[in-house]
Amino acid sequence: MRKNINTALVDDLQVGDYVILHVGVALKKLDQEEAEKTLALFGELEALEKAQNQEQTP
Repeated sequence: MRKNINTALVDDLQVGDYVILHVGVALKKLDQEEAEKTLALFGELEALEKAQNQEQTP
């Protein structure tokens, strides 16, 4: 996903870096390993949400 964000709070960012983002403001730079773990957790949450929605659909 590409968005214009405010990076004033995080030093030394490069295009392609991963950050924790809240309401359009970068709060923290993540290293590659931390970013991959975070993305995996979001993937698990999405799968759980889909499974719950399928259970609730008559």
